[in-house]
Formats: sequence, C-alpha cells, structure tokens
Amino acid sequence: MGHILKTAFKSGKFRFGFTTISLILLIVIFYPVFVHRDPLKMEGSMFETPNLFEMMQSKKEADSGSAAAAPQDEAMNELMAQFGFTAIQKETPKILHLLGTDNFGRDVLTELVAGTRTSLLIGLMAGTIATIIGLSIGLLAGYVGGQIDNILTTVTNVFIVIPSFVILILISVSLKSRSFITTALVIGITAWPWTARSVRAQTTSLRNRDHVNLSKLSGHSMPRIIIHDILPYVASYVMMAFILQMASGILAEASLSMMGLGPQNVASLGLMMNWAVNFSALPNGAWWAFLPVVCVIALITFSLNLINSGLDQVFNPQIRS
Repeated sequence: MGHILKTAFKSGKFRFGFTTISLILLIVIFYPVFVHRDPLKMEGSMFETPNLFEMMQSKKEADSGSAAAAPQDEAMNELMAQFGFTAIQKETPKILHLLGTDNFGRDVLTELVAGTRTSLLIGLMAGTIATIIGLSIGLLAGYVGGQIDNILTTVTNVFIVIPSFVILILISVSLKSRSFITTALVIGITAWPWTARSVRAQTTSLRNRDHVNLSKLSGHSMPRIIIHDILPYVASYVMMAFILQMASGILAEASLSMMGLGPQNVASLGLMMNWAVNFSALPNGAWWAFLPVVCVIALITFSLNLINSGLDQVFNPQIRS
C-alpha cells in the first residue's frame, strides 16, 4: 500500500486531487470545533450580503470615534434620565457572515460546511453500497458461470437499460421520510450495474487461470478461491470504481435535492441549491447563496476524478510505461 501511494504521488493529478480533498475534509472536521453555530439557525435577514469588509470598516470608524463619543453619551444619558426620558440605545452590532445569509437568514458558510459534510457522507455510503453490490454480483456471475451467470447478467442488463436516475426518482418519491442515510441507500442500490458488469468480465477471464485451477484441484472452497485467487486481481479496478461511485453519489444527491427529493431536516449541497432556486437567489443578485455551493460540488467531483486518473497511471501498465 505504501509503495502504491508513493507511486501515485508522482502523478500531478493525484497530488492535486488528494490535497484538495484532504483540505476539504480538514475544514469539514475542524470548522464546527472552532465555530459553534447551528447551520439551520436563522441569524439575519433574507440574503444579507457578505459583510466582512463592511464590519471591518464599521469597526475602524467606531474605534476612531469611541474615545470622544463615550463620555458624551454617558453625560447625555444622565441628563435625559433626570427629565424622565429613555437613555440613548446603542446600535446592536452585526453578526459576521463571511459568505452572507441565505433566503432564511442562515449563515451560508456554516451551512456550506455542514452541507459538504452531509454530501460527502452520502457519497461515501452510496459508493460503498454500490461497490459491494456490484463486486458481489460480478464475482459470482463471472466465476460460477452457467445459468447463474445468465440470470445475474440479465438482471444487470435490465438495470443498465432502464436509466438509474429514473429508478432513483421513483424510489425517492415513494418514501415518506428521507434522511441522509435513506438517500445514500437509495443511491447505492441503483448505481451498481456498471461495476458488476466490469467485474464479471474480468472474473470470467481469470477463472481458468493456472493458479485458480490449482486451487480447485487442491479442494479449496469457492468463497476461498474467489477471495484469495481472484479478488486481488480485480482490487485495483474496484478501488477506482469506488472513487467514481462516490463522485456519482454526490452528484446524484445534488440532483435529487434540487428536485426536492433529497434528505430532509438537514443541510446538504443539493438542498442549498434547491433553496436558492425556489427563493429566486439569482434574480435577486444573491450569488453567494448558490455560487459557493456550485464551486464546492465541482471541486469535490473534479478532485475525485483526478485521484482516479492518478491511480489509473499506477495500476494500468500501458499508461505507466
């Protein structure tokens, strides 16, 4: 494993993708530790602009005039209190919103970090489920062959012919309540066919190799032969397939949430896009409500694809040479 990573880091694509994903993970993990904000809490008004520079300017002006204004305010308050008037109320300081607020007045940066965490979890879970299902079906169909292979191949081809996104929509519509775990399960069980088909093709070419036949003659069981004599030869492809499945899972969640069929009562990247569209962020000029989300989705999927290309340079002997 260490040799594989060392070889992979020689690829500029892998280095860029791995570094980007690592930075995103660090932000997602440590941002809530230092910033204690509820991503779904309404802190401001609708579509407040990013106010970092505005607050810096206000603070500078306040600091320059505070020394002279403080004694005057105190004297004025004492004078007004003698005649029964209310003291001067100071303006409530604004809350820092580095990326502004969304249509509900929630901090976009905090919401973006929480949404990225949710989408990454959905992509990770969906990719794992799809890879396990596709790997299991592909190994079984390719090794056993015969009638079992015909049945499993037919089922796989049916799922390939019917667009998986259509199945994904139909299943999501039928669910009354959708958590991010449910969304990941739905995406995972509809995304396995291409992995199963590729693994089956590789397993079919491996099942008559000399080392496999030797294991058969030695009396080893089918599970042991598949795990010890076939799986290591397809592991590199499975690793790359998992990365692509994870990227596809993140995009599928974003597409579902854009249609209002994603997870509920939790922030996700797709759901933030849905809110921005439904509440007319673009006509209102609130670019901060959707542009950072689009950039994060593009950056994550692009980085995962670069990691996959870098691993392909390691495992593919033609590219490596």
